Amino acid sequence: MDQLTLGIGTRLQHTQHGPGVIVGIRYATYLISFIYHGIKEVDKNDSSLEEIIPENVSEELETHSDVEKSLLKILRLWGGITEVVPLGERWQKGLMILQPADKTLKPKELPIEDFFHKIVMLRDRLRVMEQQINAHKNLSDEDKVNLQQYITRIYGSLTTFNVLFKNKEQWFVGDKGN
Repeated sequence: MDQLTLGIGTRLQHTQHGPGVIVGIRYATYLISFIYHGIKEVDKNDSSLEEIIPENVSEELETHSDVEKSLLKILRLWGGITEVVPLGERWQKGLMILQPADKTLKPKELPIEDFFHKIVMLRDRLRVMEQQINAHKNLSDEDKVNLQQYITRIYGSLTTFNVLFKNKEQWFVGDKGN
């Protein structure tokens, strides 16, 4: 499988470890919880990985869907397993100053690290929403495509913030990036 940007909750099939779900993302690897082998760290470029399309999910995997939903809810609530996304070095320890046009008003100062953290959280939540849309059983394919197009436009609107990211692979990509 070519390296894809898959999100937490994506179901995968591995030729050696069997079916699993992504529970964490790192720079070059996924943390995947395999049904029969527990959590393993797998390279994003591993040719043994294949994304499981929801229409092709077996009964065996469906019996684990409640467990997956609970696990995903816990991961989202605690936020402990997320991709480590480094801030560009030139921005570290920087400060954002939002200055109103009216100079008599006090400007708002915010550490760039805090702002960047919010941007990364937004991106992670968009990815989870994207996965939930793609896996939704009651949405038609047309509805999924339409919603996916909105998400792509949102990513495109966020490309302004790419300047903050250290690694280009972690940038927001809109329509023109496809």
